[in-house]
Amino acid sequence: MTTAYRFPDYQVAGSGDTTVFLLHGAYGSKDYFRYEIETLVREGLRVVAWDAPGYGLSPLPPDGLAIERLGETAACLIDRCGTATNIVLGHSMGGITAPAVYAARPGKVHGVVISATVGSFSQKSPEDQKTFLAERVEPLRAGNTFRDTAGAVIDSMFAPGSKGPMVDLVREVALGTHADTFCAAITAITLYDGEPNLKNLRVPTLLLAGAHDKVGRPEGMKSVQAQFVPHAEYACIPDAGHYAFAEQHELFNGHLLRFIRERVMAAR
Repeated sequence: MTTAYRFPDYQVAGSGDTTVFLLHGAYGSKDYFRYEIETLVREGLRVVAWDAPGYGLSPLPPDGLAIERLGETAACLIDRCGTATNIVLGHSMGGITAPAVYAARPGKVHGVVISATVGSFSQKSPEDQKTFLAERVEPLRAGNTFRDTAGAVIDSMFAPGSKGPMVDLVREVALGTHADTFCAAITAITLYDGEPNLKNLRVPTLLLAGAHDKVGRPEGMKSVQAQFVPHAEYACIPDAGHYAFAEQHELFNGHLLRFIRERVMAAR
């Protein structure tokens, strides 16, 4: 029997005519954005956060994942829930997906924020590509459980000394990722060439890097700005690794809120 397609689960919080769409990474779900959602809503913004296909309660499509399809599905979420001004904030895998969302709905996306990713796997050095796959996928193929495999990798993605309830939340939610979904996501990331969509971004764009991030390395994100999105703003957040929105919450949101108000809203 063929299972009917079910649109991914999502949460809507706050109100107003400016909406921030939160796209999580390959580890996790919308749940690790709990504190981020609260902060943005208190600042008068409306927030839509999804569980990407295969994450949280959203079923994994039978044919797996592809970044272009994730972009189109997220664009359909904007069709459903968008307002006068829509900003797509993608973290890690979500940051790879965000330019694809803009490409799918250029008239409905008014700002793009790319957090902790280089935007295309091809931008990683051969050494980083090899390490990325070896740490994440090979132990699972060898029969190790996801929780045992992912724990050390996730811990290594935080900056030294990162702690607190926001960090604890990210770690626990990330460890709850389904192994089959994670493998499908990593495959999608490695097969996707995001350079064309980066080059075609025509809206205010913000690149946010963590100074200690080994995945979305600051130098890699700076290179993305120089090569593909010269109009983008770039900020490197000190004392943060891959999850700056949790590790340095106030600094992360200082950059984000200023960008929304001074670049996105001002342009509207």
